[in-house]
Amino acid sequence: MAHVRTYRPNVRVGNWNEDLRLEEEALKDFLEKKERGELTVQKISSLKQNILRQVNLSVSTDGRLHFGDVVMLVNVGGPNRECSAISINADVSSLSKAPDVVIQAPCEISAGRSVQPCTRTAFIITSVDGSTEGSTLHYEQSFALKTTSGFASGLYLGSDLRTFQKSAKKSRLQEVNLNEDGSFLSWWKIVHFDPQERLEHEGLPVPANVKVLIIHCKTNQALAVLGDQVLWTTYGNEYEVAAHTFLDSHKAEHDNNHWILSTSDPAGEGLLLLNRPQSAAQTTELRLTDAGVVSFAMGPPATSEHELQWVICVSVLLTGLAEPGLAFADESVFAFWLVNGDLIYCVIIP
Repeated sequence: MAHVRTYRPNVRVGNWNEDLRLEEEALKDFLEKKERGELTVQKISSLKQNILRQVNLSVSTDGRLHFGDVVMLVNVGGPNRECSAISINADVSSLSKAPDVVIQAPCEISAGRSVQPCTRTAFIITSVDGSTEGSTLHYEQSFALKTTSGFASGLYLGSDLRTFQKSAKKSRLQEVNLNEDGSFLSWWKIVHFDPQERLEHEGLPVPANVKVLIIHCKTNQALAVLGDQVLWTTYGNEYEVAAHTFLDSHKAEHDNNHWILSTSDPAGEGLLLLNRPQSAAQTTELRLTDAGVVSFAMGPPATSEHELQWVICVSVLLTGLAEPGLAFADESVFAFWLVNGDLIYCVIIP
């Protein structure tokens, strides 16, 4: 009799009443959050709808940048990364509560590969020294970069010295983020990308849609995109952005630090980036259409630093072998002295 069932399957056992009440409360809470728009799926949908809304960039009729212009900060890419633009890396936790849902500070940024003008990628050139709106921006002149008003809240792009507690997530370099205050930590300046022409361009107007460096005024570090540091965001895999100056053996900045402040095409054909400085070794024509499609017409590639080092090593080796060959081939010490003097003159004087 011990194994005989003494109750039917529809008999309720245990804390059946409490479980039933909990299910009803969970359903009621779900419906209330749905009415208020507080469900996670609703927040993500609202976030993408507002932050990816199209924004009209400013049109530069004179080819220069002005205070008050709405621009995009575009990096044309390099060997290990694609073309990208500075973007607001906001997620659900960055939003304020209803009814006025906006992005709260501090907010992270990243370099998104979707290069199209929208609330997420648009920045306003703001004066910090009392310059009037519409006046021309000059090289070495301090300014601030602010997001658009409304959903983006008009936050300022800023940075500060890195510490053990505050640094970039992956690279541990100097962090760059968005803040509410337009203090000295949010001041930037533009310098010419070529160090040999930097002094000559100081104080001249900054042309639009050309390659420049964006330097942080307090730390003197250049804005950089890190192609080897990839972040997983709500918008996909994107590059990390930090404030760090990458220099090569010639004390020139790498293409990680090269930026284009892009404006709209006056002809209305999309985002035009055709005025980049071009060299004889590499001529690149870049055009961004309204759909965000990038097309390149590349010339012959420039010599890389690694290839240049190999050329120098081979030249030194050949020169070292030629000198003893001349010493054994010619019995005249005077002729050997003339050859060495001419060689030293040709190497040192240039």
